[in-house]
Amino acid sequence: MIEVDVWVRGTLNAHTHRITALPVDPNEWNANDVRTLLSEMLLALERQKNPGGDPPQVTLRGFSWIVSPYEAGSVILHLEMQMGTASAGPIAIDERRLTGMLSDVITPAQPTVVH
Repeated sequence: MIEVDVWVRGTLNAHTHRITALPVDPNEWNANDVRTLLSEMLLALERQKNPGGDPPQVTLRGFSWIVSPYEAGSVILHLEMQMGTASAGPIAIDERRLTGMLSDVITPAQPTVVH
């Protein structure tokens, strides 16, 4: 389980959500697990802003992210967008490894050029 603290812009308090749809050991995560983490963080932010609404389709763009070192061997993942922020962790994974996995998942594939 990963805890996500969510703050919606214009409100005074953060709220904690839990992500349970991931393997317990972050060192076993693959690209799909990282996509799930990001999607669930964005959906937690959406649910906090619009409780009871139908969840939108998630696209992995339109937000900033950073992996911050935490206590020995763990990190916090922060997402920020116009609507607010979501911070997940601590996550027991190497900072460079998670950063690389996030970059691979978020960076779009090279577009096909047709002449």
